[in-house]
Amino acid sequence: MASEHTVLQFSSSSSASLSAKVHPLVIFNICDCYVRRPDQADRVIGTLLGSILPDGTVDIRNSYAVPHSESSDQVALDIDYHHNMLISHQKVNPKEVIVGWYSTGLGVTGGSALIHEFYSREVSNPVHLTVDTGFSTGEGTIKAYVSVNLSLGDRQLAAQFQEIPLDLRMVEAERVGYLTNLFSEFILFCNMSIYGSQCGCALEGEEVYTLGIVDILKTTMVDKLPTDLEGMEASMERLLALIDEVYKYVDNVVEGRVAPDNNIGRFISDTVASLPKLPPTAFDKLVNDSLQDHLLMLYLSSITRTQLSLAEKLNTAAQVL
Repeated sequence: MASEHTVLQFSSSSSASLSAKVHPLVIFNICDCYVRRPDQADRVIGTLLGSILPDGTVDIRNSYAVPHSESSDQVALDIDYHHNMLISHQKVNPKEVIVGWYSTGLGVTGGSALIHEFYSREVSNPVHLTVDTGFSTGEGTIKAYVSVNLSLGDRQLAAQFQEIPLDLRMVEAERVGYLTNLFSEFILFCNMSIYGSQCGCALEGEEVYTLGIVDILKTTMVDKLPTDLEGMEASMERLLALIDEVYKYVDNVVEGRVAPDNNIGRFISDTVASLPKLPPTAFDKLVNDSLQDHLLMLYLSSITRTQLSLAEKLNTAAQVL
């Protein structure tokens, strides 16, 4: 008579062949949220948005943070905030849906299982993305996981996180930006670090690039993003420098030091003709009125941002209590 055996096994699913691709914007958002996290928060979590490619690859294109609080045995999420942010994002990008969630830190924790269970009700087989912002192993690590059920015979015992392949996905414009100083300047602002041995970057033109992600976000912040007024000042200084170059060119042509160019002359003539012919007093009043309107908008946006931040903290505190 044949003997019966009870077998401990993982559930067979598409998880074994599942892979994910993440865009740089997602990493930027996660780092920015970690820098701006509340002082008492050990980590930040959030929702991943994207789509499923025809080959089954999870394409992670966007993200947003979700306020939460957690203790040793429970986790509280601001579900209303999560749903409101999802609705707002889908108004702009209706094709982007929930594909998983992210958290900062090395690997998964006990609370990760509870959060993953919530996202499993939002989407089938969500992806869990982790970004090690604390350099626990001396380097920043980005990994992706899915949940695999562990069963004993016909009885399901538990679920286990299984790592899946993860690639950094870039379009051509993002690759160019990565290879320039703009990428490094943004990373310095985030004050983090991401390491990767060799991350494959699939471009939309079917061209595949292999980039090594080394020493990113690890340097202490040495620069800050310019404010609106600082940006305007830099633009005006650049404009004055260009006007000075045009003035020197015209002066050299008049003095005979440079041969005249009819095309450049027409461009300069068209530019001068396009300027409004206003009296100096009227022009000064127009500029001052515009500046006052701009300052008022900055003040109102600052008040709105403060109010939203206060409301968010009150809502989170109310849910915890």
